[in-house]
Amino acid sequence: MLSLANESQMGLAGIFGLLPGHWEVIIIVVAVLLLFGGRRLPELARGLARGLRTFRDEMKGIKTDVEEAVKGDEQAEGDKQAEGDKQSPQEKSDDDSS
Repeated sequence: MLSLANESQMGLAGIFGLLPGHWEVIIIVVAVLLLFGGRRLPELARGLARGLRTFRDEMKGIKTDVEEAVKGDEQAEGDKQAEGDKQSPQEKSDDDSS
């Protein structure tokens, strides 16, 4: 049974065994070296870095687009509210009765 001190140090990922230990990391590194060789490894790392950079840039673009859309919706709602405030009481009662 794990104590509370160990739980707080390891976090949920460690409790459920989702993080690889030291031996698992060593085995993975050796397997990658055997499969791809030492010469191709830097090329693979560069490709992976480019892919991650592109993904991150696209995520920032999507976030910016969503924020602009929300801001535009809020601005349109504010304009609608301001337009409703500008109507005279007579116009408002005419709009309500129709």
